[in-house]
Amino acid sequence: MELKITTLSGKASGKIDLNEKLFGLEPRADILQRMVRYQLAKRQAGTHDVKNRSEIRGSMRKFVPQKGSGGARHSTRKANLFRGGGRAFGPTPRSHAFVLPKKVRALALKHALSAKAKAGELIILDKAEAKDAKTSSARKLFETLGLSNALIIDGAELNKNFSLGAQNVPMIDVLPVQGINVYDILRRNKLVLTKAAIEALEARLA
Repeated sequence: MELKITTLSGKASGKIDLNEKLFGLEPRADILQRMVRYQLAKRQAGTHDVKNRSEIRGSMRKFVPQKGSGGARHSTRKANLFRGGGRAFGPTPRSHAFVLPKKVRALALKHALSAKAKAGELIILDKAEAKDAKTSSARKLFETLGLSNALIIDGAELNKNFSLGAQNVPMIDVLPVQGINVYDILRRNKLVLTKAAIEALEARLA
């Protein structure tokens, strides 16, 4: 697969051959869905908690006789059916993460890249570098490229001025290649990869 390389000023800067194993697959929605569920479940805090009857502060005295009252048999006021009592089967702190094989995670990333390439939503940049760290300058660069909702992936190290200038632009995310993930790729309309990012991805996944 061959795509044009552009500069931040919108000028052509040659062409690049993309690896078909990464960008030429037929996207599978089931694999992408499994990976998105995995990511969202893993980032849940899982800190929700309620008090059960053993955690409620109060007397352990049996408040009504076992027999002779004409009513039900009860132990303490900590029981879940009384106001102020403990919750029955309430949530406790836990991890929501589940296991997804490493090969499936790698395959999902390939399918996400292929989905963007097939939809024509993949842009290849020569470099992601800026002269200053101004948001106004970053906005102009993105307007030139027609980017209003995009994920930009650079090499192992981000250009400081470019990342600082872009961080206040809404709907624009900038990540190093180590941080590339399926969820962030799919949640943005455009995927922008630099040549350095492509080289790193091919070395890692191909």
